[in-house]
Amino acid sequence: MLNILSLGAGVQSTTLALMAARGEVTPMPDCAIFADTQGEPMAVYKHLEWLCSPGVLPYPVHVVSRGNLWESATRVRRTRDGLRTYISTGIPAYTMDGETRGIGRRQCTRTFKIEPIVTEARRLLGRKQIRQTDGTLVSMWMGISLDEAIRRKPARQSWIEGRWPLLELGVTRQDCLDWMKRNGYPTPPKSSCTFCPYHDNEQWRALAADEFSDAVVKEKELQRAYAAASALRSTPYLHASRKPLGEIDFTSRSGQEPDLFNNECEGMCGV
Repeated sequence: MLNILSLGAGVQSTTLALMAARGEVTPMPDCAIFADTQGEPMAVYKHLEWLCSPGVLPYPVHVVSRGNLWESATRVRRTRDGLRTYISTGIPAYTMDGETRGIGRRQCTRTFKIEPIVTEARRLLGRKQIRQTDGTLVSMWMGISLDEAIRRKPARQSWIEGRWPLLELGVTRQDCLDWMKRNGYPTPPKSSCTFCPYHDNEQWRALAADEFSDAVVKEKELQRAYAAASALRSTPYLHASRKPLGEIDFTSRSGQEPDLFNNECEGMCGV
């Protein structure tokens, strides 16, 4: 059985990766897998580069990608009969249709995080076919901390068994930060796409100036894509206030909704 760490390159999964490297969580993982949406902040890519540098982790990190999430989320497609247009990849944008509020379909995690990791795990097993009777072939480690325990979700594949070592140890996100500091490691960035609608105001403020400017442009791109899709009548926004990003006071908590990130599907995004 393979022990694989699902690496988001954020606080919790970085702490877990380094705990395993130091033998504080056993057995030693066979590898870690990072699924790249091609939309992470530059700070995450620099941190991942450090994690992959010689002498940091004693096991390999496999970087896989399904492609560019944002391009897929804004690409308007046409049905074969030519009668309808649609967007095949949904992100959980906040929508307004007249006075009606809604949230867009959330497909980004499954398509751009989970499926590439599962595909890579299957490749590493070297099996062309996996039967349900084969039992558990992969122990998939996920860096979910005690304060995010609601994100613990079972794998859909019969041959993958989820494991949550930080929960086993009763470790919180703050415990992870304290552990990193105590052991002389750099503080990891928050791992999530620059345009993720689940950002709270603090996360929006934490983006680099050019990344925030790009998110403002991206919001307008998403609105144009919605307008061009015949099945979508609402207007999407990236902030819960349902106002344009460029008009929001991010020092205020006004307009923020309860934290939806902790119930993010499958618990494999942004950890």
